[in-house]
Order: sequence, then C-alpha cells, then structure tokens
Amino acid sequence: MKQIKSIGLMIAAVLAMHVSSGQKMMNEKTVEVGGAAMYPSKNIVENAVNSKDHTTLVAAVKAAGLVETLQSAGPFTVFAPTNAAFDMLPKGTVESLVKPENKAKLAGILTYHVVAGKLDSKGLDAAIKTGGQLTTVAGGKLWVSKKAGKYMLKDENGGMATITIKNVYQSNGVIHVIDHVVLPK
Repeated sequence: MKQIKSIGLMIAAVLAMHVSSGQKMMNEKTVEVGGAAMYPSKNIVENAVNSKDHTTLVAAVKAAGLVETLQSAGPFTVFAPTNAAFDMLPKGTVESLVKPENKAKLAGILTYHVVAGKLDSKGLDAAIKTGGQLTTVAGGKLWVSKKAGKYMLKDENGGMATITIKNVYQSNGVIHVIDHVVLPK
C-alpha cells in the first residue's frame, strides 16, 4: 500500500512539473514563425525545428554539424533565411552544399548568418548609428541599415536581404528572419 501511495505521489509530482512548465510556456510572449510559436525559454535549435518556413535551414545546420553550437549558451544573433530564400539560389546549390564533402563550405555560409551577442532591433539601431558594420562568426562583414522602417542586410558581395520578422527572442540569443541568403566573399 505504501508503494502505491509513493508511486501516486511521484506521478502527481511529475504531472505538476509538466503543468507548471506548460503554464510557463503559455505565459511567455511568443512570436509566430513558420506557423509555430517561438518560445523565449527555448534555444535557437529547439525553436527553429518547429518552423515550417525553415526546414532547409535546419537541414543545413544539421549537415554542417552546427546543432550543438546553436544549442549552446551563446548568445547569438541569427539572421535566418526562409526556405523561399534558399530556393532563390541557383538550382542545385543547396543539394550540393549539404553533401559531406562540402561541410566546411556550408558551415562557413551558415556562420556568416550569425553574429556573436544578442542584437535585437535596439542593438541593430545602435550598430546603424556607428556605420552599420557587423562581424559574423565566420569572420566576414555584414552591414545593417534601415529603409522605410525595415531593416536591411548587405553582404560582402552587395547582396541584400530584408528582415521580415525581427526580435524572435531565444534563451540563447535572438533570431531575425530574412528573405534572402547572404553570402560571404
């Protein structure tokens, strides 16, 4: 009888933890990306895998071996291209990049979309005031500007991307959704 009562108390405790965790997530201010709520208490990878608009990015992050890095404490600012952005690349580019022999090149492109630190729109505004130059984790440069209330990114080749969803807060940084893939030299 004691065992049954003890098991019952353990089950009640586990259920209470899940309800408490679920309640916490329900109280979080989320942003919807790709049809899914992005929770500030989850890390970049935990949120990104739920966005139907970022399946290509998630597959590329896995192929490049960057999952563990983007689950670490960071903080990171990720400029996250949508599937449609990847579709704008020349035909066969993504398929070629995810091959094991191109892992280093893929990692270089993906880390070009990441800046160390947590730059939300206030951080981007501060960067714009000092020239707009951002140094990526890959060591390249991006330039942020603002036009008609929209944030724009310019890559080292003159390519441009618009931030379509800003300030998607994560436990280890912030994501800004972009409409084009930015590329290093």
